[in-house]
Amino acid sequence: MYRLPVVLRSVASRQLQLQCRNYAKDVRFGADVRALMLQGVDVLADAVAVTMGPKGRNVILEQSWGSPKITKDGVTVAKGIELKDKFQNIGAKLVQDVANNTNEEAGDGTTTATVLARAIAKEGFEKISKGANPIEIRRGVMMAVDKIKEELKNLSKPVTTPEEIAQVATISANGDTAIGTLISDAMKKVGKEGVITVKDGKTLNDELEVIEGMKFDRGYISPYFINSSKGAKVEFQDALVLYSEKKISTIQSIVPALELANSMRKPLVIIAEDIDGEALTTLVFNRLKIGLQIAAVKAPGFGDNRKATLQDMAIATGGIVFGDEANLVKIEDVTAADLGQVGEIIITKEDTLLLKGKGSKNDIDRRSDQLRDQITETTSDYEKEKLQERLARLSAGVAVLRVGGSSEVEVNEKKDRVHDALNATRAAVEEGIVPGGGTALLRCAPALKSLKPSNSDQATGILIVENALRMPCQQIASNAGVDASVVVSKVCEGTLGYDALNNEYVDMIAKGIIDPTKVVRTALTDAAGVASLLTTAEAVVCDLPKEDAPMMGGGGMGGMGGMGGMGGMGGMGM
Repeated sequence: MYRLPVVLRSVASRQLQLQCRNYAKDVRFGADVRALMLQGVDVLADAVAVTMGPKGRNVILEQSWGSPKITKDGVTVAKGIELKDKFQNIGAKLVQDVANNTNEEAGDGTTTATVLARAIAKEGFEKISKGANPIEIRRGVMMAVDKIKEELKNLSKPVTTPEEIAQVATISANGDTAIGTLISDAMKKVGKEGVITVKDGKTLNDELEVIEGMKFDRGYISPYFINSSKGAKVEFQDALVLYSEKKISTIQSIVPALELANSMRKPLVIIAEDIDGEALTTLVFNRLKIGLQIAAVKAPGFGDNRKATLQDMAIATGGIVFGDEANLVKIEDVTAADLGQVGEIIITKEDTLLLKGKGSKNDIDRRSDQLRDQITETTSDYEKEKLQERLARLSAGVAVLRVGGSSEVEVNEKKDRVHDALNATRAAVEEGIVPGGGTALLRCAPALKSLKPSNSDQATGILIVENALRMPCQQIASNAGVDASVVVSKVCEGTLGYDALNNEYVDMIAKGIIDPTKVVRTALTDAAGVASLLTTAEAVVCDLPKEDAPMMGGGGMGGMGGMGGMGGMGGMGM
């Protein structure tokens, strides 16, 4: 290798120091930067791992506003980690992505994914520092993961009964049988594909409310429409519904609909963008003076969302939406076939519920299929949630789990567990269940012996995964305060798993200690993908910390002290 003369080397060194100050990026290489990233991985994994298992601990997170958050949810803890050192933070953020990806795909298993990712990255870095080829190690890791996924599929058992659904939910909710039963009941009521939402309760107890039909958060425009003595609400049986995407301000536009309803001797409910002016005044007057069976409600949502929701209502009740570009019929030319029909409608100050809509089953099924396609295609979580709610209103209804508690902190902590349990239950219904507590991964490990790696580095990658498969069970045992290595050895040798809650070895499936197959598979896939990729990094680039701007020297202002002489201006008598 050519070396510069000593004089030139010293000059070049000084120039390099000067140039570094002008660089916009900090570039680090090799083992040094990998060590820093691993430190970040360790910090995040340590914080997340303490939550694992039935005897896992809570983590308290400071929030930018309000009281601190207490949680046992792995992904919430991971999102709260931010490290000062940029290179350590990069390592932490990459494992944070593992938790996020697992949460988005499977809805649970984020702690398992984090523990696996740390184990694979740590041993991978160690082997690379001893001269192993990182690319070949990654190939070996991915080869092993594919084999484990096959074994998980063979080990998986389908979920069919409400009892099994309750078991999955209970385990994911950290052994809370009340939450497990609540979720099982909700799925029984609205079906496995039905929408289940989680909201804050108003009491100390958890409650389940099932909303059948189409319910939306808009009530009557005027209290003068109230016709029920049992509470401030409007109740009609066998009613007609007029839908309008536009605002209704003149009475002439809705007189034909009123005449139709009168001739059919049925109540009429108008759902429009808004109803005001002469139209509203006339409706209220006729309601009070002659007892006209009428009510008016603002359509829910805004813009395209309002348009789509009105279309859903019209299809569910067998009507059309006036004012829609696709519909050329004017509201003044309305016929009986254009009006929606419902068996019952209940309108309160806050919301409206349409029950027993008379829409065509074929039209409803066609609309439901369109919504399912949109749910599959959208990448926005918010959009997906809204589409699922619309689909549920058209089909089985919506179940609302109201989480109770004595304080906001308690309710929020429980809501995290309910969300996890709900996601885990859906995953179990989708792909089945395997023994929980890390047992499934240990049962799959012997299958790795059948793999035939092309070289020693690939064999090292397979061994890294085999060792990592022990970590979830080991962490659960460690959090339970027992000798983790002894527990893992006993589970590997026998046919039973470790029940950390009761500190005994049991048949995990029979005892109801189970994990959704999808959660375990996703956790391993995401952890191995990111962690093995992390080991292939040879250079890391990040921004240099910004230097504080030098303070402007104030010494030059000292001359201003002479302005004290302006006191002599007092001699300027006026």
